[in-house]
Amino acid sequence: MADCVFCAIVAGSVPAFVVADSPSGLAFLDTRPVFKGHVLVVPRPHIVQLTDLGPSLLPGYFEFVQRIARAVPTALGSTGTFVAMNNLVSQSVPHLHTHVVPRTKGDGLRGFFWPRHKYESDEEATAIAESIGKEYGRSGVTDIGRRE
Repeated sequence: MADCVFCAIVAGSVPAFVVADSPSGLAFLDTRPVFKGHVLVVPRPHIVQLTDLGPSLLPGYFEFVQRIARAVPTALGSTGTFVAMNNLVSQSVPHLHTHVVPRTKGDGLRGFFWPRHKYESDEEATAIAESIGKEYGRSGVTDIGRRE
């Protein structure tokens, strides 16, 4: 879709800190993370909400989300992750996306009033994206990191 920022990120026309790339979707850092290492996973086609994701796309997409959720704690030293998605309400970009947020007991996240934390620099965001990408199993691939 022409005016969808996530479609533009998938197409490579908008920069993003890419964590992993798969035939099922693209994973990249949220630019306004709840915690550093907060990843957004999007399917490649423009799909607005989970109920629009066709049955043939479900297994590949959720396997991709699962692999990212496995990589994040190992890469960042967190205890686990919070994995969630909004459907229409509170969906800041109308393109299906799954949040994978690193979590550690006592991290201060309570309910759905989430503080946002900025990356100190593009270099910090690139290093975090590369760390998660390596855990995902994509080390040595040149398309990981910030896409210009």
